[in-house]
Amino acid sequence: MSCLELEALRLGMMNVLGTDDRAAREHAEAELEGELEGPIEGLATAETLDELGRHLDAALVDLEREVATLDDGDPEADYVRGRLVAVRDAERSLDRLASHGEGLLDGLGETHHDLHDAFPVE
Repeated sequence: MSCLELEALRLGMMNVLGTDDRAAREHAEAELEGELEGPIEGLATAETLDELGRHLDAALVDLEREVATLDDGDPEADYVRGRLVAVRDAERSLDRLASHGEGLLDGLGETHHDLHDAFPVE
């Protein structure tokens, strides 16, 4: 069992950021071999932060459903619960990244307007 959600999110983040780390991409693709469907595929192929957020939310729903059906005696139960915690943490990190990006955009707009106020163009 692997951390499908996290590896798929890594691939999607590489897409969004334009990262060309061949070794990291090949590792993630190997981890996901045969698992690219539904939200996992969506995460791995996402090209925007918005897409990542939507697919991560769907992956969390699936993972929460899996956790809810776990038998406490299942030897992998703790691992699956740990995955849920890690993916929820990744969701919060992605939300912070999107928020910081929006703040950067707003700041650039304000700076642009400040420059025009200081140096009016006729």
